[in-house]
Amino acid sequence: MAHYSRHSLAAALAEAGLKRGDIAFCHNNVGYLGIPEGERTQQNICETALGAFQDVLGPEGTLVVPTFTYSFSQGKVFDPDQTPSDCGMFTEFIRCHPQANRYEDPNISVSAIGRDAKDLTRDAPAHAYGENSFFDRFYRRGGVIANINFDAGSTFVHFVEKQLGVPYRFDKEFKGVFSRNGVTEEKISILSVRYLDEGTEAVFEPFTALAESRGLYRVVKVGRGMVGVMTAQQIYDLIEETLPERPWLLTKADAMDKKPDLKSFKS
Repeated sequence: MAHYSRHSLAAALAEAGLKRGDIAFCHNNVGYLGIPEGERTQQNICETALGAFQDVLGPEGTLVVPTFTYSFSQGKVFDPDQTPSDCGMFTEFIRCHPQANRYEDPNISVSAIGRDAKDLTRDAPAHAYGENSFFDRFYRRGGVIANINFDAGSTFVHFVEKQLGVPYRFDKEFKGVFSRNGVTEEKISILSVRYLDEGTEAVFEPFTALAESRGLYRVVKVGRGMVGVMTAQQIYDLIEETLPERPWLLTKADAMDKKPDLKSFKS
């Protein structure tokens, strides 16, 4: 017996707040939704999820998923046409889709389908969270986080941390080899990374609880799982508002008795 369908998933996304014409960025684990209507295959699971997003977003909307590889940070060659996503089956399905465009960041690429896909993914700058990066464009265009079986956390949060200058992250440069059609060149990729201490590990549960208590992160059950929607602007504003009183909100240190001493950290 099926646990959900394209229609029920689309209805849940719409009820959570996703709208026609939105630019949706989706962290996901679609497998946790259970068995979809139709064939019990990965292909059908992915087609059902994509179809549900397209039903809600319409032709004016855009779906974006993380297709991160962390290639340069792991000392590997990055080929945007060949290097697979490290973020699960649905993201790899989108990456390989004939209508998809991939943002060519050698560490945290994304892949997009829809009206604004080409514009959102063109000309990746060196800094993954810097000016005119995908996340900068996503924020400035009023993007929406629409997660499947995830909390309100998102890689977009690291963009916000970068913009607000949190003290537990710093810019780190990675050099590597970029390849396409057999032609290689050396490139630089810059990430905002955390200082290596247990207390700086990213933890999104406290932020999610805060967002839900404010009615900002709207969660709707579907199948055996759930979907959750919150705008990028709401995320930015809530973090900016909260950090002065809870500077470790987005880290493990928020729940620790002893706060990290940044001066003792080694990257």
